[in-house]
Amino acid sequence: MALETPDRAPDPGTDLDTAVEILRLLADPTRLSILRLLHDRELSVGMIADELGRPGPAVSQHLAKLRTGRLVQTRRDGVTVYYRHANGHVSAMVRNVLEQAEHVTYEHPPHHA
Repeated sequence: MALETPDRAPDPGTDLDTAVEILRLLADPTRLSILRLLHDRELSVGMIADELGRPGPAVSQHLAKLRTGRLVQTRRDGVTVYYRHANGHVSAMVRNVLEQAEHVTYEHPPHHA
């Protein structure tokens, strides 16, 4: 993903390219599930793997992609690494995507109940 540097003006096309990369990260069901699990909490790889019923190494690979895309951040506590949303924009984006999916799926979306 392109990062703005102080010595050059931002390129408007770069924002679109970055947005497309973010949407590609969200397009994977495992990564979207991970981001949904991380709503308002921190979890370790093992906790995420247990909740998703997926192998830890597979979850780690997805988390690495999310971290590279700056959608998650980490905190180390001893030997355990905890993951969380990188910022409130990630939380809002995931919530909005899932709520829009409810609008597509249901006549009366559950989040309106």
